[in-house]
Amino acid sequence: MTQPPHDEPTADSPEELREQAEKTREELGQTVEALAAKTDVKARAQEKATEVKEHVATRADELKEQATLKAAELKDKAAQAAGHLQDKLPDPVREKAVETAGQARAKAAQAGQMWQEKAPEPLREKTARGAQMARDKRGLLLAAAGVAVVAWIVCRRREG
Repeated sequence: MTQPPHDEPTADSPEELREQAEKTREELGQTVEALAAKTDVKARAQEKATEVKEHVATRADELKEQATLKAAELKDKAAQAAGHLQDKLPDPVREKAVETAGQARAKAAQAGQMWQEKAPEPLREKTARGAQMARDKRGLLLAAAGVAVVAWIVCRRREG
């Protein structure tokens, strides 16, 4: 048998010796479990993969929310800028714009009628799908158009 370490007292009775042996077994079992967990590469890789996946999903949600907020902010700014510019237009210019828009609608209706009569069916179907997509994304298109108009006006003012 080996001698006990110098820092631990020896057991005075068989009962104490059994308790020390049981305590040593428990400590040894815990040590073995810890070592086994460290050497289980597959389990550790799965844990890390799960952790990374959760982190990426959380980050994606954050970025999506930020993008949505930024888009709404830009849409509001474009609407404000368009309203501000419209308020600054002189009445004759505003009236001419309304008149021109009416004429453009009439010509567009005329062109649409001609298109329905003369365009081949497959082309009409593709055009109808494109128009439906544009209607579905109307808000985004209007915001983009508003931003384009504001940018154009700002560039014109800088040139003049």
